[in-house]
Amino acid sequence: MTTTAVRGSGTTGTPGAMLLAHTRAQFLTFLRNVALSAVTVALPVILFTLIAGSAPSQPYAEGVTVGAYFLASMAAYAVSGVMVFNFGVTVAVDRGEKVDLLIRASPLPPVLYLLARVITALVFAVIALAVLFAFAWLVIGVRLPGETWLGLGASLLVGALPFIGLGFAIAYLTGPNAAVAVTNLTYLVLAFASGIFMPMASLPEFVRNMAPYLPTYHYAQLAWSAVGMRTESVGTSALWLVGYGVLFFAVALYAYQRDETRRFG
Repeated sequence: MTTTAVRGSGTTGTPGAMLLAHTRAQFLTFLRNVALSAVTVALPVILFTLIAGSAPSQPYAEGVTVGAYFLASMAAYAVSGVMVFNFGVTVAVDRGEKVDLLIRASPLPPVLYLLARVITALVFAVIALAVLFAFAWLVIGVRLPGETWLGLGASLLVGALPFIGLGFAIAYLTGPNAAVAVTNLTYLVLAFASGIFMPMASLPEFVRNMAPYLPTYHYAQLAWSAVGMRTESVGTSALWLVGYGVLFFAVALYAYQRDETRRFG
């Protein structure tokens, strides 16, 4: 699919048409990878049901129910997971299948290749959020004001940029066979240690001490703040995420340039 889109993009001429064709190809590629796309959408729903499904209306903190708190947690997990896996796994697979060589020889500019992947990841993140929100409302019975739903989704989509950099870094630091395992291990450890799967008070002390230095912790803070549980200012969360974004993209750029030098001299 990617090959077809790139070939077709060479005849369209305009950057907009090339971007549209390649975005469509990337979207279909991700969609038809059922093992990845279905898990991306379904896993947050399953985890939310297991964690909060039995007592969603029970108070968790002042003004915040168990359902609202863990909805925010699973929403953060869903969006950041889409970003990390969409880039960490699929870019590594493209490298392994030499798709990047085909793109290099095509008229498609690298910036459009990157932009198509970002758009695809954002679309799937919106789909994952829509499914999770609908399930939480219709099945679990979570009730939040309309502006809270919108604010939660918007803050997570805007704050997800560092995880794109993390995904790219993994994709270029690992091979296609190792990317899935490395991505899963890295992201699950980050999510667990940040209190996304269980309250911070339930985690071991050394994990609680480490959590404030993790990107997923500050990303989850955006989500928790959106539903009314603010333990960190939005500005502080944003600064941490910007810093991690710079770090991850710097590592990704280094790994990309190293790969280019090794393969093309």
